[in-house]
Amino acid sequence: MKKKMMLFAFVLAAGTMSFAFTIIQQPKPWPVPDKNAKMANPVKSSAESINNGKALWNLNCASCHGKKGLGDGSKAAQLKTTPQDMTVTAFQSQSDGSVYYKISEGRDDMPSFKKKIPDAEDIWSLVNYIRTVKK
Repeated sequence: MKKKMMLFAFVLAAGTMSFAFTIIQQPKPWPVPDKNAKMANPVKSSAESINNGKALWNLNCASCHGKKGLGDGSKAAQLKTTPQDMTVTAFQSQSDGSVYYKISEGRDDMPSFKKKIPDAEDIWSLVNYIRTVKK
């Protein structure tokens, strides 16, 4: 009986830890309105656009998302929500319009950048740069 109780306690603890880990690791869904998700990027991905986006990234995004977009920036540990790893397939498979919307609008610890980066073309260049970050 004692072995069964210990096995039950172990299974319960392992299940609880697995459940907690899953909750911690799963980002909260961030729905994007269809009209925004379907927006095409009007800024052609070019060396100039990507360089502009990289400069904006270093100024506005790297402190939370990290220099390489892994979500490991110097301010990341201070946040209530884990910054998105931009290199993962789940993120990179989003439409340009979805990424633009999230940068513009923000949510929770992610601030809105529509006032800080008021030129829409600059945000689109930032999207172009984000497309280049890889592990």
